[in-house]
Order: sequence, then C-alpha cells, then structure tokens
Amino acid sequence: MSIKKRLLHSLGAVEEHYYAGDYIFREDGTPQFYYQIVDGEVKLNNYSKEGKEFIQNILSKDACFGEAMLFLEKPYPVNAVALTNCTVLKICRAKFMDLIDMYPQITLDICTALSEKTYNKFVLMRKIAHKNAIERLTEIMDILKEPQENRDKFSYEIPHTRQQLASLSGLCVETAIRAIKKMEENKVVIIKNRKIFY
Repeated sequence: MSIKKRLLHSLGAVEEHYYAGDYIFREDGTPQFYYQIVDGEVKLNNYSKEGKEFIQNILSKDACFGEAMLFLEKPYPVNAVALTNCTVLKICRAKFMDLIDMYPQITLDICTALSEKTYNKFVLMRKIAHKNAIERLTEIMDILKEPQENRDKFSYEIPHTRQQLASLSGLCVETAIRAIKKMEENKVVIIKNRKIFY
C-alpha cells in the first residue's frame, strides 16, 4: 500500500536519505511519523538478549511502515533499519491524521494493508511454530512469491540472502543453508550463481 507522493508532499512530507545500517526508528521509540519508501529496502527487526537478530519484515519501494503505531500511540515494537541506501518519505502524525480525515479511502486502504500484514504474520507464525526448517523457509518463499504474476516453478528469484532468510524464519544461518541445500536436492528450489529460484 502506498499513498501518492504528490499528495504527501502537498501536506509537508519530506524525503530523508539513509545509508545501509542507519536506524530510521528504534524499538521502544515514540511514533511520530508515517513512513513510505521511495527507493531502497528497509528491514523491521528485533534482537534477542543474546544479540540474535530476528527480521520481522523486509520492505521495498512504495511500502509504508510504522503506520499501525500512529493509530495506537504505543512505542515501536521493532527497529526500522535501512537494509540498503534508501530514500524514505515521512510526514508527521498530525498531518497524517489530517490526510486520512480528508481522504477516507486512504483509511480503508491502510486497514486493508494492515489486515494483509496481520494475516501473513499469522500464517508465517503457524509455520515457524514447527521445528522443520524446510517448512519455515517454504512458507516464507510462498509469501514472497504470492504477489508475483508468474507463479511457475523456479520463476521467482528470492531477493534475500541466506542470512536474511534465516533471520526471517528464526533459524541460525547454518541450519538455513543446510535446509536450502536439501530443498535443492528435492527440487523445491534451484540455485544459479548462488541465487535461489523458487
């Protein structure tokens, strides 16, 4: 879901540039802005007490993030970190609330997008609850491939590294690598030039 950039600019949105690794916001921070990616990628993550990263989501161009907390007015439960150099549009909470008052359809679009995110999270958590690493990775790949028009076998190049897939699925990277090799042996994926096709 994205709001037209022209509309956001008309209400005072600004573009901010981030380098890979920069924090856009931090866990437990106070929500103050609506964010929308112009270009690049952003990851939403947490760290365990032991320092293990768990990636909640990886977002790219036109995706918005942090919007749910603007409605709840609760601290962020995740970090938002630039995964690549990126540009992000941001607009303050008060202007964002004015925007959805003026354009009720945007509220419906946001509710639909939040519902989709919640649904996908529930589906993913159902699979992650199982111990089987292959099931976890297959579910993540299914979710990534779902929006694509071409659903043929091996037609989709997974855009994430093995480390990112491990962090998305709650696995250690070694386990993810072994599971991906097993998936290749079972002809669930093919690997060309270290890229995974599903």
